[in-house]
Amino acid sequence: MKPAPFAYCRAGTLDEALDALRTHGADARVLAGGQSLVAMLNMRLARPHVLVDIMRIGALAEVRRAGGQLRIGAGVRQAALLARPGLAGEAPLLGLALPWVGHYQTRARGTVCGSVAHADPSAEIPLCLLALDGAVHLRSAAGARVIGAADFFLGTMQTARRDDELIEAVSLPDALSGRRCGFAEIGRRHGDFAIVAAAAVATADGVRLAIGGVADRPVLRLLPRIGGTALDDALNDIAWSLDARADFHADARYRRDLVRHLGRQVIGEALA
Repeated sequence: MKPAPFAYCRAGTLDEALDALRTHGADARVLAGGQSLVAMLNMRLARPHVLVDIMRIGALAEVRRAGGQLRIGAGVRQAALLARPGLAGEAPLLGLALPWVGHYQTRARGTVCGSVAHADPSAEIPLCLLALDGAVHLRSAAGARVIGAADFFLGTMQTARRDDELIEAVSLPDALSGRRCGFAEIGRRHGDFAIVAAAAVATADGVRLAIGGVADRPVLRLLPRIGGTALDDALNDIAWSLDARADFHADARYRRDLVRHLGRQVIGEALA
């Protein structure tokens, strides 16, 4: 299929992009890497009147440390972040997860913030953002606001972003981004969306465990430092609490089993 007709706006500045979103609202979609959006356009699952291309805005293509945070702009491609020399020390969880995001070719085009905006419940980047207590920076012509990852994802491909807002960046706090962590996922093939993915980040009191692919959004659970049967019981409670879905990839029982197995694995890595 071919996409429905649309107008194309190649924004040269942030103000130009925000003005287009203010003017067209729900009829506009932001184009960055396009790895999810273009497929949706071709299948006519998305029918915007205007595409606002932000990839010529240089200020959005920066990764920088400021104010105790690692800030990743809306134009930063997944491959560029993975190749960042200091990533293993700044955000080791992203370093573990990014090789599982799509394939080499899609990472070369896809953006970090684009994955967050798409909000697929099985995607790795939203999962990591939640595990790391990250935040989403939104900007419109009327002003800016910041929403924590726990409040940003509302459901399958549903977020708290308003129609006139652009995801300007995502940020990770230094307090957690450099901590010991673990990541694992099971999919039909490497590069496919995960059937279940798990990420764990060690804290002073225990571990932050995030699970993706089970519910309609990534979910977070805070666990103390426990092991043995106590950890098994806690993971079993989590597996049953997530209202696991069944589809042609896996049934609900298999997903609950993966929550138990992957949860124990990543918690062990984070607390080793």
